[in-house]
Amino acid sequence: MNIAEMLRTNGYKVTPQRLAVYEAINHNTTHPNAESIYKQLQPNYPSMSLATVYKTMEIFAKIGVVRVLQCGEDSHRYDYKTASHAHIRCVKCNQVFDVNIEQEPLIREAERQTGFSIDDMNLSFIGVCKDCQEKE
Repeated sequence: MNIAEMLRTNGYKVTPQRLAVYEAINHNTTHPNAESIYKQLQPNYPSMSLATVYKTMEIFAKIGVVRVLQCGEDSHRYDYKTASHAHIRCVKCNQVFDVNIEQEPLIREAERQTGFSIDDMNLSFIGVCKDCQEKE
């Protein structure tokens, strides 16, 4: 299902702004925040407000188009990869990277210890990236 169909199916209007925000986030591996998406779109959409980007990202998260990352910053970051996976954030430059790590054993152990039935997991690491280490 494409983005226009997903929006309509979930009761949202398909607007040029929403489509533009989708294009900005789709396959964007930098895990952008709303402000960086807004800045990227400003040259082509000068009348689009930052509030529109925030609202659109909220809608996209609600309908499962993006995953909201809370990596310890003041603002949310967004990931177009919605399947559960880990992230690592550099405390110096704030870049966020995907980490391919087996999460199933962690989930099973948490379920064993707590008796919970776990639906999802948000695993993030914090450190200093290689580039920032070399600058020190």
